[in-house]
Amino acid sequence: MARGRRKSVLAATGIVWLALAGVSVPASADVTGGSADPSMIAAMKRDLHLDSAQATELLTRESAAGRTERDLRAALGTRFGGAWLTAGAATLVVAVTDPALAGRVRAAGAEPRIVRHSERDLAAVKSTLDKAARPSSGVVSGWYVDTVTNTVVVQARPDAVAAAGEFVKASGADPGVVRVNVSADTPRTTERVALGIYGGDLLRVPLGSCSLGFTVVNYTQHLGGWVTAGHCGRTGDAATPGFDVGATGTFRGSVFPGNDYAWVSHDNYDFEYGPFGMPQVYDYRGNGVWVEGLREAPIGASVCRSGITTGWRCGTVQAKNVTVNYAEGTVSGLTRTSACAEPGDSGGPYLSGGQAQGVTSGVSGNCTSGGTTVFQPLNPILRAYQLKLSSANGPLDPPA
Repeated sequence: MARGRRKSVLAATGIVWLALAGVSVPASADVTGGSADPSMIAAMKRDLHLDSAQATELLTRESAAGRTERDLRAALGTRFGGAWLTAGAATLVVAVTDPALAGRVRAAGAEPRIVRHSERDLAAVKSTLDKAARPSSGVVSGWYVDTVTNTVVVQARPDAVAAAGEFVKASGADPGVVRVNVSADTPRTTERVALGIYGGDLLRVPLGSCSLGFTVVNYTQHLGGWVTAGHCGRTGDAATPGFDVGATGTFRGSVFPGNDYAWVSHDNYDFEYGPFGMPQVYDYRGNGVWVEGLREAPIGASVCRSGITTGWRCGTVQAKNVTVNYAEGTVSGLTRTSACAEPGDSGGPYLSGGQAQGVTSGVSGNCTSGGTTVFQPLNPILRAYQLKLSSANGPLDPPA
């Protein structure tokens, strides 16, 4: 697969090179998106083994399910236990801790599941693990909330199950909620690749190259730029966005580990006379996919990501509120997907339909033998730096 695109293509389309970044919608907005993008349909056909009609129907169902999940989460409050889509988005399952709420869930068009622990309860148990003394990445690769089983899962190496159990015990987390799962996964950041390896790098940084995420604007500082991964550079580092060798940028903020996010400004354009970048994601086939909103996709929904090394790849959301134990430190609040990625894809954007989701953080495996990725959700980035997402529907604020 081509790892870059010609400068003439960029100049003609104005498409911003994004990798896996997500965006936030204003609290009052309900961006449903338009017709399915042909580039996304093509990638879903390839990676999810669907035909065009199936891919289009899947996106329609996922969009409706996302709105239903959002509404029920707000309505059910502390009794909400999470939600997920079954295969093919056939059914949205919504977990509740109170059987009396089952009828309300059915009335909204979802299938109720009665569970013992609320989403907040599970998040509190996971937070206890997050605050515990960090185990070796050779013992525990990470932990996350497993919404479907209503537990918190700790992923242990095959030869380190006992040590993982000791980590759970020492943390003080409720052992009745936590289960240890044996996993040979070795998650790592999709590290920067050396300068000069690929032509047309998207985001050149002092120690290599990453991928640009979604286009954003900070109206307070009169700056525009892109979100990306925090491990790609430190605050104050210089960067070169896109293909124009005359373009200059600066990491205006960066956090890693703990979180994995950053934003890079475009420093040599006139803010008053933009635009400096399009609200699109490049599909590595010469097309831009429009960013339409910020609605978070439910577990089980399809997602597609873009990055300079592996291009445009799709998968499904597998888990949320994931903590990954990288060699450099732990990163919490990530979302895991079955889409693959490789070094250099860091910071690139994830879309579900036209809805921005987040930026690539790390990977286990690769795009040849298969693997999984984790992304940093976008809303925390937008809030941290007072950014608005650039979209086909105008600048969007993160939800309150």
